[in-house]
Amino acid sequence: MMNRMVNKEFAQEIAAVIRTAQNGDRLPELLKHYHQRDVAKAVTLLTDAERERLFRQLDDRTLAEIFPYLDDASRYLAELPAALAAEMIADMDTADALDMLRELPEEKKQTLAAHLDDDTRKDVRRLLAFHQEEIGSRMSGNFVCIPDTLTVCGAMNELVRQAGEHDNISTLYVVDGSGVFAGAIDLKDLIIARENDPLSGIIRRSYPYVLAHERVEDCIDRIAEYEEDSLPVLTEDGRIAGILTAQDLVELVDDAMGDDYAKLGGLTSEEDLREPAAVSMKKRLPWLIVLLFLGMGVSSVVGIFESVVAVLPIVICFQSLVLDMAGNVGTQSLAVTIRVLMDENLTLKEELALLGKEMRVGLLNGGCLGLMALAVLGVYIHACKGYAWGPAFLISGCVGVSLVVAMVISSLVGTMVPMLFHKIHIDPAVASGPLITTVNDLVAVVTYYGLALLFLVNMFHL
Repeated sequence: MMNRMVNKEFAQEIAAVIRTAQNGDRLPELLKHYHQRDVAKAVTLLTDAERERLFRQLDDRTLAEIFPYLDDASRYLAELPAALAAEMIADMDTADALDMLRELPEEKKQTLAAHLDDDTRKDVRRLLAFHQEEIGSRMSGNFVCIPDTLTVCGAMNELVRQAGEHDNISTLYVVDGSGVFAGAIDLKDLIIARENDPLSGIIRRSYPYVLAHERVEDCIDRIAEYEEDSLPVLTEDGRIAGILTAQDLVELVDDAMGDDYAKLGGLTSEEDLREPAAVSMKKRLPWLIVLLFLGMGVSSVVGIFESVVAVLPIVICFQSLVLDMAGNVGTQSLAVTIRVLMDENLTLKEELALLGKEMRVGLLNGGCLGLMALAVLGVYIHACKGYAWGPAFLISGCVGVSLVVAMVISSLVGTMVPMLFHKIHIDPAVASGPLITTVNDLVAVVTYYGLALLFLVNMFHL
């Protein structure tokens, strides 16, 4: 029974309820039986006329609960009358409202601004003062703040008073007599404390925080490490400007992972499903241009070894094998290194240890694969290509040794490049998979054809 309830798709059911509700006055009451996320999903299934009817029947507070769950909220916001949209924005978390407002056309934005009340306009203007990449642009004013001079009983009374306006009450933020952040209190600690005790005994003085003007990418690692339900956002003089809620924290980490994934794919930033083709092209083109010229370099190096291919054409059959394995190993080392570099306190000794470990792993894996290539390709070259056993195993041995050398060097490159980027304060994810693969292609080509020229042609005269 429970599995059936969990797996049930409510959006279609809600859409049917909206379409068939005879008495519009009862519709808000019917929708209260469903989660706002499911209602938001149902909204996307309605026609324009059905949405217009629904929006007319819902009050601003209900709409304020639904709109944050809409993927393209600014589109639906534009469908609301300006007065209703302004009332809804006043009831929403300011950061959520700001995200929607940023996506609106300038004309609609100005129309809405004229209908906002003074407090909401002030909150929006305060967040707009921050660059979109700064933590301050993501913060919320939905938090409870109390002075450190209260008793436990006084803190409970203040919590009850502020809970009417702010529903983020799991953590209470404490300020000293100068209004400077002094720590935080967990609600459960406040509940079990004795009512006449001072707050000092339950305040967590070393509670983590971020600064309003910090860039998101600079502090995302700290945010992920602390795993708190919310974090205070402080001004330069230590006062609380706002907080990052649990939802904000999840979104920030998710956005950062999306951007890193995009960079690993050779994109300048994460793409969106509804993004125009021209915008996607601009994101992909810069890296592709770089990789084009690097690819020309690889092709030029291959041209240097034309004499090897002319004398021993069979070696070209195994070029892609060596290149692919080198690229795979380099990408693996890149992924491991970027993950390790998330620790800002990594010492030089630990970085060197990582470098040594990756090279050892490359050597061991290369040795195993090299032996397999020696045996399997030797039999294949003899049986299918008609070479005698000796020359067949000399060629397969060259492939095997090339695999070992290329995989060790690729592990080195895949580890050192992101470390170098990290040292010069460039996001190591920029050392993307395509870049590492192209560099490793160059390494593998030089290694493979160099060994073939040295041993197979010059030494054994095959």
